[in-house]
Formats: sequence, C-alpha cells, structure tokens
Amino acid sequence: MVFSSLIFTFYFLPVVLLLYYLAKDSYRNYILLAASLCFYAYGEPKFVFIMVFSVALNYGIALLIDRYRSHAKGLMIFDVVLNVGILFFYKYLNFAVSVTNSLFGTGFRALSVTLPIGISFFTFQALSYVIDVYQKTVKVQRNPLYVALYISFFPQLIAGPIVRYHDIEEQITNRYTDAVIFGQGVKRFLLGFCKKVILANNLALVAEDVFGMQFTTVNPLILWLGSICYSLQIYYDFSGYSDMAIGLGKMFGFSFAENFNYPYISRTVTEFWRRWHISLSRWFRDYVYIPLGGSRGTTVENIRNMLVVWLLTGIWHGANFTFIFWGLAYFVLLIFEKYLLKPAERKSCILRILWQIATLLFVNWGWVIFNSPSLKSGLRYCLSMLGVYVHQFTWDAAMQAYLREYGVYLFLGLLFSAPVMRVLEKKIGTTRSASIQNILQPILYGIVFLWAVSFLILGAHNPFIYFNF
Repeated sequence: MVFSSLIFTFYFLPVVLLLYYLAKDSYRNYILLAASLCFYAYGEPKFVFIMVFSVALNYGIALLIDRYRSHAKGLMIFDVVLNVGILFFYKYLNFAVSVTNSLFGTGFRALSVTLPIGISFFTFQALSYVIDVYQKTVKVQRNPLYVALYISFFPQLIAGPIVRYHDIEEQITNRYTDAVIFGQGVKRFLLGFCKKVILANNLALVAEDVFGMQFTTVNPLILWLGSICYSLQIYYDFSGYSDMAIGLGKMFGFSFAENFNYPYISRTVTEFWRRWHISLSRWFRDYVYIPLGGSRGTTVENIRNMLVVWLLTGIWHGANFTFIFWGLAYFVLLIFEKYLLKPAERKSCILRILWQIATLLFVNWGWVIFNSPSLKSGLRYCLSMLGVYVHQFTWDAAMQAYLREYGVYLFLGLLFSAPVMRVLEKKIGTTRSASIQNILQPILYGIVFLWAVSFLILGAHNPFIYFNF
C-alpha cells in the first residue's frame, strides 16, 4: 500500500484515525501497531514475518545487553552480524553470487529471493535502537509491543525517514496533539501527496521514456531533459514521501525530524548531503563515521573513514555496481572539495558560483548512473549528454513535444525545488495578509489535492523509487 493511493487516502487512513481518536489513550499504541502490520501486509503478507522476526531479535538482544553488561560488546557484534546477515540474504546474496561467478568462474546458482519492501529502513531503525541501548543513550524498552511499534510504525516504515529511537523514545508513551498540530499534519501530508502525484509522477513519464531510448543515437538535448526530469522526479518522489510521513506522524502526535531541505540550492557537494536524505546521512555519521574516528585522526585516517561511509552508502541503495560507483564518486568529489578546492575558504565569488554550478552538474550525472541498469549504460548516457556520439544539439520536434506536454511540470518542479513558498510567506507575513492567507491557503490546498486525486482516478503512473531500498 502506498500513501499516494485512493485506498490509503480514502479508506485506510480515515479508518485508522477514527479508531485511534475514539480509543482510550492506553489502547492507542496498540491500534497503531495493528494498523502498521496490516499496512505492511497489504502487498506481501509473508514479509510481515521477516519484520516481526527483526523486532523479536532486536528486542531480545537489547534486553540481554542491558542485563549482561560484561558481555555487551559481544552481544552487540552478534546483533549487527545477524541484522546485516538478514539484509545481505534478501538484498545482496544474488549479486554476490553473480560477482563470484564472474571473478572465479564458479557456477553457483542464484536463489529465487524476493526483496521485502523497506527492509533497509526497518533494519537500520532496529540497529539504531540496539546500538543506543548498548551505548546507554536510551533506556531499554521492556514492552515488546512498543519496540514493535517503533520499528513498524507505518508512516515511516517503507521509505523513511529513518527515525532514531532516542528521538521518539518519550513520544511512544507520552505525546500530545490538538487541532492545530493535527491541522499542520494534514497540511504537510497534502503537500507531500501533491508533490508526489502531480510532479514526481508526471516527470517520471519523461524520464522513463528517455532512459529507455537508444541514447547513443539521440539528440543530446533530449538526454539532458530526461536527466533533469529524473533528478526532479527522485527529489519530489522521496521528499514527497517524507512530507507525507512527517504529516502522518503529526496526526498521531509524533514529531519526526526533517529529511530534506531544498538540496538543489546547495553551493557545494558537502552542503548537498546535509540537505538530501538527512536521516541516512546522520545515521552513517553517528554509527559508522564517528565510531571509526571521524575527522579526529590523521588525513589518511579521515580519508579512510570517508571511504567506508560512502562505499556503504552506495551499497545501502542497492545490489548493483551503479550504486557502488555512485557512492564512490561522491567520496572522490568530497575529498577533492575538502582537501583541494576548499570552496568555503575561497574569496572569489565567481569561483564559488562556478563550483555551485559544477555541484548541480555532478549531482545530475550521479542520478543518471543511479538510474541506469548497468554502469556501462550509465556512463554511455553521460557521454551522450556531452555530444560524444551525436554531435548536434538541436531543438527538434521531439523536444518541443515533450515540453508542450510536460513543460508545466518541469517548470513547477524547477520552481519549487527552491524555497519560493517560504520566501513568499515571509514577505506577506503581516497580520492582515496572514488572516487572508489563513482563508485562502486551505482552499488552495484543497484545489491542488483534488487535481492530484484526479490523476489517481484516471490510473496515472504511481511508483515509489525508494520502495526498492
């Protein structure tokens, strides 16, 4: 079940909200847990057992760590091995088999393994809970159903944000909501819903069409259009889901951290990763980079730590050399930026502007590799964008047709990738205009929401990219 679907928006969510607010406080967590299990089981019921096993495993080991502190390190290592082992089996085993057969000429057979939706997200959440118990930053939770709710809570279960246990430890048993907070949650959910359905889904039609072409014979301008549409698609797809998750959390009294902060206005590659998928970056920072030594050691040690983090970041996204290359490419860019270019120290305004443009180009090329079926295909696409195979950049009939049909979505996508609305709200923030805004804003949200719903009624294309991770 996806958030941007008619069954979720008009059936599942209203029923859960009704049951939640009619129930006594002592029963509300259990209603959310039951709803979360039903939500996850909607597509593939058998995968619920994998998640339940993950809950039981991490709940039990956290109790053992808390009770037997003298063996805590061994238990922590055991928990990491088991969690990573489960993730490896479902997500990376067949890739490892393929690589082994290619390198050593072996004949191992691939297994028929289906990837459980969102396994990377709920595995990382479970690991963060046990690690926090081990590090004594949180108290062990003795109610297994509360641990189950934390790991399986449906707003952030399938595609994040990755919620840390210490961020919502108190909220599980003591949270507050009122009409204002609930209204903010509804507004945030509608914002994400419209970003996903209106922008991401329509931009996806262009991106998928272009990425399916024989691009060594295609006009390079078409390839640039396809890559830009995909860059915007993945942003509105993932940030839209995060908006919906944060909004749903508010409806039930939970406060989740932000996961995106207008990444395409970044001036450097470092800044881009402070603004993109913030919860994943913080997870790797706190549980991998800092424990390895962070930036405290020598330059060589710091580079080693960054290499480990970015290799793992690439691998986390999928079992393909494209993701590994994508992660390592960011490692190289960040090393160059941090130790050689040092843009923050440059006095030249022109140089800083040029590096901001270069950052956007690198990010765009990175998404091309990310979205390609193979590394060879992705690199050829990038070379084709530069005119290596077709030398003429022509404004042809195909380009005009794409812009005529999808130009409005491209324009809106580019416009709202910057904090335009935030600036406008500040400019009209007077008492008089604010009262007008309070009247007009719900009407505007309602109109745009109905526009988005019309796409779903007509059966529009509606995938979620990050469900694959």
